[in-house]
Amino acid sequence: MKYLGIDYGTKRVGVALSDDGGTMAFPYGVIQNTPALFGELKTIIKKHEISCIVVGESLDYSGKPNPVMEEIKTFVRELEAKIGIAVQYEPEFLTSAQARRIQGDSHTLDASAAAIILQSFLDK
Repeated sequence: MKYLGIDYGTKRVGVALSDDGGTMAFPYGVIQNTPALFGELKTIIKKHEISCIVVGESLDYSGKPNPVMEEIKTFVRELEAKIGIAVQYEPEFLTSAQARRIQGDSHTLDASAAAIILQSFLDK
């Protein structure tokens, strides 16, 4: 089973893929959050034969949804409708900061954050 991890952002969306066995997550790329986003995701999903999608659930320090969470829920509903694959949520907490500590500021930061989210899901 192969997984796709997503770190949703209002400007950029980080994407990560698992290995074929669904045990390791790897940064894949960053997609601009434009109207073309769903088409680009669909291409990745078909090309890599993805069977499960994991999206970061944005929560604050007390475990309550951050303001961006409403946009994430809208994104997930639209993604499920357009792609036809169920989406799982994985709590994300400071994943971008964690990725920044590992690699520094980089254009691939969001993809690395997506890999951290996906790896957390796969480890459970």
